[in-house]
Amino acid sequence: MSSQDKEMSFWDHLEVLRGTIVRSALSILLFAVIVFCFKDFVFGKLVFGPISDDFFLYRWMGVPLNVELINVNVTAQFMVHMKESVVLGIILSFPYICFEIWKFVAPALYEREKKPIRASFLGGGFLFYAGLAVGYLIILPLALHFFLTYRVSDIIQNTITLDSYISLFNSTVLAFGIVFEFPIVIVILSNLGILHRATLRKYRKHALVAVLVVAAIVTPADPLSMLIAAIPLWLLFELSVLVCKK
Repeated sequence: MSSQDKEMSFWDHLEVLRGTIVRSALSILLFAVIVFCFKDFVFGKLVFGPISDDFFLYRWMGVPLNVELINVNVTAQFMVHMKESVVLGIILSFPYICFEIWKFVAPALYEREKKPIRASFLGGGFLFYAGLAVGYLIILPLALHFFLTYRVSDIIQNTITLDSYISLFNSTVLAFGIVFEFPIVIVILSNLGILHRATLRKYRKHALVAVLVVAAIVTPADPLSMLIAAIPLWLLFELSVLVCKK
């Protein structure tokens, strides 16, 4: 830490934080505007892709989904367009936001801490997008297939609203993007001396149970689907053990 950093007052740090937040918000706004302008591609190919019968996972499973969304709110379609533009704006600007956060916290770190934590911030973007891909390509289709084919009675037909689908889409995909940041948190805690590899190994069996429970919750369709969901989560834990310091 330099003498200049040590001499910064509370208000100086607050000003730096304000700049970080403003620049991050502007990057989100920029990407949100771009996404908003490409409505047909974003919704036709991306957001509504997992409910298409042509989606690769349904072809592999050999089962059509046959989903038709309805809208029961006058303003819902416009609001969904706005909301998804912001959500995708956050996703697209995530690497830049990580860069801004790194610039803010770097002066407070010792030199020996900067290199591994800098690498963690760089890897955070990759893992975030990897988690989004797993959530979008695997977990969301499996969850949709289960919930849309589940019946408590044959006299009840599933009629899915636009808001309901968007809520499931965002929560599932973003949840896995955030979960995949777990190794990054482990690296940071490890380099700060808070967590060690032996601790993770000690609780490996507990982690396996937790992974199976999470997989059963997000894909309660059948054992094969649960296994497909559990594999990336378990690999994520093993990666965390690997990157954690002894």
